[in-house]
Amino acid sequence: MPQENKKRGRRMKRKLEEDGESAAAPDASKRHKPSDGHDGDVNFMPLGGQDDSLDAAYPHGDRPFFGMLDADEQEYFKRADEMLELNSFGDQEERDLFLANVYREAEGKELKIAMSQSCSRLMERLIQLSSAAQMKKLFAAFSGNFIHLISHRFASHCCEALFLRAAPVVSAEMVAPAPKVSKDADEIYVSMENLFLHTLAELEGSVGFLMTDQYGSHALRVLLLVLSGDALDSQATTQILQSKRKEDVRVQGKEQTEDGSKTRSVPKSFGDALEKLLADSVAGLDTDKLRGLSTHPNGNPTLQLLLKLELTHFGKQRAKDETSIIRTLLPDDPITAESGSAAYINGLIYDPVGSHLVEQIVQHTPGKMFKSLNKEYFKERLAALARNEIAGYVACRVLERMSKDDLYEAHEALIPAIPSLLERNRTLALRTLIERCAVREIDTQAIAAELDRLLSDGNGFDVKKLLKLEGAAITNGTNGTTNGNRNGTPHDSVQSNASEDAAYFSRPSQPAKVHFNLLAQAMLRVPGPLSSLILDSIIDLQPSQLQQMVKDPIICRTIQAIILSKNGSIIQKRKLVQHFYGNIGHMAVDKSASHVVDCIWDGTHGLAFIRERIAEELAENEGEIRESQHGRAVWKNWKMDLYKRRRGDWIKQSKEKASNDGFQSFAELDRVKKEGGGSVTEVGTGTPKTALQLARERHARGREEKTRREKRGMTGAGNGPGTGSNSTATAATAIASG
Repeated sequence: MPQENKKRGRRMKRKLEEDGESAAAPDASKRHKPSDGHDGDVNFMPLGGQDDSLDAAYPHGDRPFFGMLDADEQEYFKRADEMLELNSFGDQEERDLFLANVYREAEGKELKIAMSQSCSRLMERLIQLSSAAQMKKLFAAFSGNFIHLISHRFASHCCEALFLRAAPVVSAEMVAPAPKVSKDADEIYVSMENLFLHTLAELEGSVGFLMTDQYGSHALRVLLLVLSGDALDSQATTQILQSKRKEDVRVQGKEQTEDGSKTRSVPKSFGDALEKLLADSVAGLDTDKLRGLSTHPNGNPTLQLLLKLELTHFGKQRAKDETSIIRTLLPDDPITAESGSAAYINGLIYDPVGSHLVEQIVQHTPGKMFKSLNKEYFKERLAALARNEIAGYVACRVLERMSKDDLYEAHEALIPAIPSLLERNRTLALRTLIERCAVREIDTQAIAAELDRLLSDGNGFDVKKLLKLEGAAITNGTNGTTNGNRNGTPHDSVQSNASEDAAYFSRPSQPAKVHFNLLAQAMLRVPGPLSSLILDSIIDLQPSQLQQMVKDPIICRTIQAIILSKNGSIIQKRKLVQHFYGNIGHMAVDKSASHVVDCIWDGTHGLAFIRERIAEELAENEGEIRESQHGRAVWKNWKMDLYKRRRGDWIKQSKEKASNDGFQSFAELDRVKKEGGGSVTEVGTGTPKTALQLARERHARGREEKTRREKRGMTGAGNGPGTGSNSTATAATAIASG
């Protein structure tokens, strides 16, 4: 029985057969070749119901035993690992000296360290900090044993780290080749390119075994990416390279020397090696055997990468080659609903492992083949696929690949399915549809109308239901009523409406809440009715409800998107921010709400007086804010020290960064004068004044004239409170707040 798959778990101690060694290394015995021909790893997962030839036996010969570190050596390397993990060195020179000492102690013991459970992490951290010369020494130390190291439980992590760290060196040597003559007469210069090619030569003949090996498959994927020159640290490649359980071994505070999210230039020899590796990986596998890899937990990610590299690096014409991977998987031309290829796709699309391969096929297959698949299989099933938890991801890839005409038809097919999608919390396909409609310039009015019908009550669209605030319920929209109210009171139990597709959520699950908030953020990015639904609804909420939202770690991100939305008008943003008045101090010290306060600075573009109002409230709560870690971050981002010391400079910077010289602070109203000749400009700047500013000036002059008449004893009809200099700011505030 396969045991639980653990992350570098406890080693199993065994004794090897009598072969001249008194005791066996725990690491060696752990992967000792059993009699059934499979690699003897306790976590090995055989192919259930698949051809045994897919899992090739380990290469001839038992895994060699390289010895064990003694107690003193293990203690030294453990202490070195702790120091490297903390990275608490005075300067770069001190760290380089420490690395040199560790390399000197590890000389001749590299294989022991790499295959040691307790010290393999040290090797990974050493590689992350190593220079090109030190990495070349590691290549030399591992040379001749890469097949054993790559398929080892602990050493495979070291090989992956070495390949990833050495890949940029190949590109750097292409730009500035190192001198062929070394300072040491006994040392022979070898380029990093040749070291990779020598490593590939060692693996020749074992690629089929590595494709399905639990540890070797990961290192093989890294090698494929290195040869291709693709980005090593992008989100798409990271998901293929490693599992979610992979331990993150890193050095604290390590500076990033290269950008792993960009493509790299690679020598021509790498392209030839990649083509040979692609051919060797599927050599001797017919359609049935290659399809067997589609649901293999280790073979599937490798097959995904092979398929992607074949179609992106060797052209779409490669699909016409009878020996290509895509043609071997989908041999039917054209693909029809009754063909074997369609049946194969149908079997994979609902499989948790195989569906990932279908995504790659949809994304990278040639246009002619995709149109055939879409017409014969996806087009009529798109709504059903979108409702499924697994197939919904494939439906998203299909929507991303569609032309404008096909996307419009999909738009018409998915609108009737929106109620069931929301009921099942399947918002991913709907979000992708909205994003693609915005790109293809397809009107989203129908989507907005359906969402308005489903998420409305007697007062109109209820954004609380969309954001999954506790107490909000989703109805079928037939009568616009629901047992949930608008004051945020949570339901005690899940209730049902007369309609079967009504769904209520008293305490929505976190994944569902995240997906609905991502849907709302996608709606905000689309100008027109979709964003208006949220913007118009959010400003109608009570301040207490908004406070509940901004302190929610998930919903607060949507509130930030609303404040920063380019589709929101100045009036909508002003009304929203005014709901926060009186609570800014409490928001600034909250972990989630503090980010909303930070966004108000950028979101109040053109509203300099709003910024000053927020700054005044922050200054009033200075003591509480300075005692909080999150509050101190808000204080710094709002430049409150400058506000307290030189308020005029703060106001000037606030207006300049808002690109809005027309709005002035209240203290500056008394200094505004009207220029002669009918030209109305701000004194000293020549900037034309806005209508709102002119209205403020007229109001201020009227109040001043009224005050002068009162002082002269001329009684007017408007006597009462609100005169004098303080009333000027009060009146301006009244105008600004509408």
